[in-house]
Amino acid sequence: EVHLVESGGGLVQPGGSLRLSCAASGFTFSSYAMSWVRQAPGKGLEWVSYIMNGGGITSYADSVKGRFTISRDDAKNTLHLQMNSLKPEDTALYYCARGTGIGGSAPIRGQGTQVTVSS
Repeated sequence: EVHLVESGGGLVQPGGSLRLSCAASGFTFSSYAMSWVRQAPGKGLEWVSYIMNGGGITSYADSVKGRFTISRDDAKNTLHLQMNSLKPEDTALYYCARGTGIGGSAPIRGQGTQVTVSS
């Protein structure tokens, strides 16, 4: 059974940083693209970033490009998202998902970790 467990969310001031992590199990992590998607209150799922299996190819939504960095550790079956220069509009529930997550399509995802950016 696939399990994805996110951690690292919290309350941070604008301009601050957070590092999200996702522990994966139940499948061959290194064989899959992985992604982060988010859902702000009252809105649908929004794709944030993906990293291809092998780790050599990454992609970011324009709204986070230059501020967020996705990475993976296949030896530890772990996905990360380093978030810098956070803005209030980054406030959302962040999900780790199997697959690219493009278009907010993330049927296999964790329970989410809340990120709140507020002064």
